[in-house]
Amino acid sequence: MRELILGGTRSGKSSYAEKVALGGGKELLYLATATVEDAEMEQRIIHHQQSRSSAWRVIEEPLHLAEVLQQEARDGRTILVECLTLWLTNLLLQEDETVLQQETELLINVIPDLPGTTLLVGNETGMGVVPADALSRKYCDEAGRLHQRLAAICERVTLVVAGLPQTLKEP
Repeated sequence: MRELILGGTRSGKSSYAEKVALGGGKELLYLATATVEDAEMEQRIIHHQQSRSSAWRVIEEPLHLAEVLQQEARDGRTILVECLTLWLTNLLLQEDETVLQQETELLINVIPDLPGTTLLVGNETGMGVVPADALSRKYCDEAGRLHQRLAAICERVTLVVAGLPQTLKEP
């Protein structure tokens, strides 16, 4: 079972994803894509770490998401990927521009065949104004494309707004 969970900043998407994972009664793996770039991001990461129970095993992987998913996915395990859009940012900032396309294709190809449960969390960025600078526009475009492709192959898609999950697609 694969679920794409989208929402804006502080929408409650992470809390919802963790609640879904904990309710499944399976072994828990938290696959974190964030990297500490500044004090504010460090505080966000610490907040997430402190809010999680000790039931979670954590792997940090900022770039090679598909590879880790292939290695770690198995029946009886739930993997929560937090978060797709930070992973996308990490890929966009690579000097080699082909890394983004390569890693995205690997992820799209791996997702349908993963055993166990995979929860993919991402920021919905396409509901606001068009950004003024080229990198931000590319980020929003790539996030939108990624989310559409994942929504097509995930069994369930949920949008979280103000802490309220709205089911967009279900089996």
